Amino acid sequence: MIIDKIIGNIDTLPVGGRTIDPLMLEWFETTKRIQRKHTQQGMEIAVRFLKEGQRLHIGDILYMDNEKAVVVDIIPSDAIVVTPRSLLEMGSVCYEIGNKHLPVFIQNDQVLLPFEEPIFHWLQAAGYQTVKEHTKLTNLLNANVQPHSHGGGGGSSLFSKIMNIASKER
Repeated sequence: MIIDKIIGNIDTLPVGGRTIDPLMLEWFETTKRIQRKHTQQGMEIAVRFLKEGQRLHIGDILYMDNEKAVVVDIIPSDAIVVTPRSLLEMGSVCYEIGNKHLPVFIQNDQVLLPFEEPIFHWLQAAGYQTVKEHTKLTNLLNANVQPHSHGGGGGSSLFSKIMNIASKER
């Protein structure tokens, strides 16, 4: 079965009495545009998203017939969970993590990232309230950073657009 679009999400589109056949994905597979996987009941699914920026979310319905619905679920993994004590600390920790080009998840007023021992100890040493948990990483922060070219051509990243605006104002 080739999937090129998401039908809806179980939060907004009722599946009725259909059997739910979960498509279990690792957190990093939710952003892959092309992949081949099997559902828990053995149905082969080929995801083929042609547009940039499409990603799968927990509860997305990829296929539905009269009897079953294929729904995305995320496999729990080890994560670093930072509970910021203030808005300033939230901004600081996100900046520090983003500066290392690591994926950031924001869930329940906490900052999560995939577990890496050195980063875990670095965040603890920096004084952040940090724990290791086995959880689902579901709400990936969209950074809006696009690949851009250096040199002529301008590029279309957010950074390039800001630089173009700033240079016109001089």
